[in-house]
Amino acid sequence: MDLNGIIVGLGNPGAKYQGTRHNIGFMAVQMLLEEVERGTGRRPEQLSGAKFNALLWRIQIPGGGSWLVAEPQTYMNLSGDAVQPIMAYYKLKPEQLLVVHDELDLEPGRLKLKKGGGAAGHNGIKSIQQRLGTPDFYRLRVGVGKPQDREQVTSWVLGHFFGPDKDAVEKAFPDIIDAVIRFAVDGPERAINVANTRKK
Repeated sequence: MDLNGIIVGLGNPGAKYQGTRHNIGFMAVQMLLEEVERGTGRRPEQLSGAKFNALLWRIQIPGGGSWLVAEPQTYMNLSGDAVQPIMAYYKLKPEQLLVVHDELDLEPGRLKLKKGGGAAGHNGIKSIQQRLGTPDFYRLRVGVGKPQDREQVTSWVLGHFFGPDKDAVEKAFPDIIDAVIRFAVDGPERAINVANTRKK
C-alpha cells in the first residue's frame, strides 16, 4: 500500500464524549472524511483497525495522494498505543504523521500547526511521543480556550462547547480541513504558513 502518511484525530470513544472539547480531533477527522467523499465522489475505504484499537480509513486526497486516517479507540491517555502500531505496520515515519488535537493555550477556533516540541500537558500527545520515541511529528492544535481555574481543566476538556466558543470553533472547521488538505497537497511548510497566519 503506497501511502503518503497518516492523519490522526484525537479524542475519547463513546457517546458521552461526543462533541466535547477533548474530542475536537475526532470531529475534524469525520469532517475530513465527508469533505473528501464530497470532493471525489468516493466513500473513504474503511480498513480493519481492530488489531490497532482504532477506527481506520484510507482516503485519496486529490493532488495529495493516499493517506490513512485514524481515530484511536484507546481513550486519550493511551493514544500512542494505537498510533505507534499502525505506523509500524504500514512502515510510516514520524514526519509522515499529522495529529489533530485540542489545545488549551489557544483561544477557541484558533489554529497552530507545528512540528515537534513538548506535549504542553496534553496526555494524548505525550502518549504518542513516548510510544514513537520522538516528538518530531506534526500537530494541528485547535484552540478550545481554558478555564480560569486550573483545577477545572479536566471537567473543561470533557465538557461541551457553548456560546461564543461554540460559534468560534464551528467557524474554524473549514480552516481545519483546509489546513489538513494543504498539508497533504502542498506539504507541511506551506500548510504551516497558511494555518498560522490566518486571521480569526
